[in-house]
Amino acid sequence: MRSGAVCQRVDFWNAAGVNGMGATVNVDGRISDERDAVISVFDHGFVYGEGIYETLRTYGGRLFAYKRHMRRLRNSARLIDLGLGFTDDGLAAQIGATISATNLEGLEAYVRVLVTRGVGELTYNLKATPKPSLVIIVKPFAAPPAELYENGVKVLLVDVVRNHPQSVNPMIKSNNLLNQALAAQQAFKRGAFEAVLRNYRGELTECATANLFIVKGGTALTPPLECGLLPGITREVLLEVGREAGIEMREQVLHDDDLFGADEAFLTSTTREALPIVTVNERTIGSGKPGAIARRLLQGFRDRAGMR
Repeated sequence: MRSGAVCQRVDFWNAAGVNGMGATVNVDGRISDERDAVISVFDHGFVYGEGIYETLRTYGGRLFAYKRHMRRLRNSARLIDLGLGFTDDGLAAQIGATISATNLEGLEAYVRVLVTRGVGELTYNLKATPKPSLVIIVKPFAAPPAELYENGVKVLLVDVVRNHPQSVNPMIKSNNLLNQALAAQQAFKRGAFEAVLRNYRGELTECATANLFIVKGGTALTPPLECGLLPGITREVLLEVGREAGIEMREQVLHDDDLFGADEAFLTSTTREALPIVTVNERTIGSGKPGAIARRLLQGFRDRAGMR
């Protein structure tokens, strides 16, 4: 795993659709091939990083947890005083049209929705950007390799500190991802699949692109939102799935020793569902193999996703 972790990571992201290969793009209602998709260099999402986004995927051709994603998108917009200018149904129609224009090759869809402050003069004055820009990227979704679920992955506790809530609030799913990018790059250089960040108090928060869970004594624990982390949709659904299955699921402040001493650990996200962690830095977690709780939660999540 040490020698192949970075390659696995890069290959997965290429397949999942973030490198722009084979994508269909909708820019403010204009649907085109990725090569013809353009947005102004004066868009404040580009020059200032002012914008928000959501990543969605389909199961059985249907967007999963769409209403939850829209609830979070609207909360992110509220936190940066961004008017969206569309209804949930209107956006769903735009996404549907973009999916229909995409050659999915029999696969599910990977969908990324980005809303920026819009095009305007180079000033922070909100009056300069009366109309937000909407970009929808769709391409075939490729799931992480099965062996990652069978063998687990390595993560790295990094030196990069998660944004302070009074700086760029982690509750905002912001297009400005420099904090997470620096953390992830530090992890990749050390052969890890993901980075784990602490907050300014030294408490565990989340991964660079996922939420974090540990299991101790049969109880699944995840840091509370107050520690400074994004309210993940998969995290939210898994808390429900686990409780319905009779697994004790609890939010709790966690530190390094809790992670190192866990019986199991796993990360959660839209594109990776619940992926077991078996190594942190160079230390083995639990038995060194994916645990029973993570496997039960993954199956429960997939059952839920198939029904809704």
